[in-house]
Amino acid sequence: MERPKVVRVDKKIDRHYIKEEYEGLAKVNAELVLAECETEEEIIEATKDADAVLTMFAPLTRRVMEASPKLKVIVRYGIGYDTVDVDAATDNGILVVNFPDFCLREVADHTLALLLACARKVVYYNNLTKQGYWPEYSEQAQTIRPVYGETLGLIGCGNIGRTVARKAKCFDLRVLGCDPYVDKAVAEEAGITLVSMPELLKESDYVSVHTFLSKSTWHLIGEKEFRQMKPTAYFINTSRGPVVDEAALIKALQEKWIAGAGIDVFEQEPVQPDNPLLKMDNVVVSPHAAGVSQASVSNLRRRVGEETARVLSGHWPQNWVNKNVKPKVPLVKEE
Repeated sequence: MERPKVVRVDKKIDRHYIKEEYEGLAKVNAELVLAECETEEEIIEATKDADAVLTMFAPLTRRVMEASPKLKVIVRYGIGYDTVDVDAATDNGILVVNFPDFCLREVADHTLALLLACARKVVYYNNLTKQGYWPEYSEQAQTIRPVYGETLGLIGCGNIGRTVARKAKCFDLRVLGCDPYVDKAVAEEAGITLVSMPELLKESDYVSVHTFLSKSTWHLIGEKEFRQMKPTAYFINTSRGPVVDEAALIKALQEKWIAGAGIDVFEQEPVQPDNPLLKMDNVVVSPHAAGVSQASVSNLRRRVGEETARVLSGHWPQNWVNKNVKPKVPLVKEE
C-alpha cells in the first residue's frame, strides 16, 4: 500500500521543531515532506501529489488545490484560516482543519500584559531607569493611571475575547463587548456587556481587538474608529494586523487622538524596522508572540499530526471549518 504523503509548506520551517508531527503521522505510516516555498508556483510543485498539507502562513489558493488531485485535508496551525481559500477547498472536496481552542489563555494573558504595560508604563520606565534617570514620585503620579474601575472594550467576543473578559475581572475592570455573532447570554456569562461599536469606542479606556481576519473584518478599525476613542484611551491588538488600518493607527498616535497602544500583530510581518510604531515611547510591541508558550506550541504540533492522521485513516477530524464539504473519500466518526 502506498504511503500517504504529507507536505508541510511555508516560507520558513524550523526543522528542529517537528517531532510531535512525526509522532502523530507515524500512526498512518505517512511520509512528511518539509517544503520551504516563496511563490504560488513553488507551493503547487511541492503539493501536487500530497494527500495532506500542513501550513502556518503559506497561502493555499484555488490554483494550488486544483493542481492537487489527491489532496484530502489542509491543516492550519492555529485558530485563524485567512490564508486558506475555504470556498475553493469545499469545491474540491478538501477539509480545512483548524484549532479554535488553541492558545486561548496565552493570548488572553498577553493582552492583559500589554494593557498593564501601557497603563503602568512598564517599558517606558524600564528604559528610563536603565539610562540612569530616576523620576520623582510626584512626577510618576502624574503619568500613571489606575487600572481598577476603568473600562475595557472587546471588539470580538469569541473564545479568546471571553477568556480575556474573565481574567480582566481580576483587575476590577468593567468589560464591554461588540460582536454580532455572540449571544447576549453567552457574553454576560463571561462578564461582558454587549454594546454597539460606537458606544464601546466612546466608553472604553482600553480597546482590545479579538476578531478573526476575513474580507468583512479587513481594516475594521480605521480613522473613523480611532477618532471616536477617548484621547486618554489605549488600543491593543493581538488578533491579526490587517484588521486594523495601520496608517490610521499611526496617525491617531502621532496626532494624539489616543494615548498609546500595545501591538502584537502588524499589517506586514515581519515588521519593517522603519515602521513608525517601533519609534514611539507610548507604544509597546511584540513579534506576533501572544499565543506562544512551550505548552501551547508543543500541544498544537501534536494535535496537527493527530488530526492529519485521523483524516488519512478515514475518520472525521475533531474540528473542521467547511462543515458542508463533501470529502473525496468516505469518512466515519471515531468510536
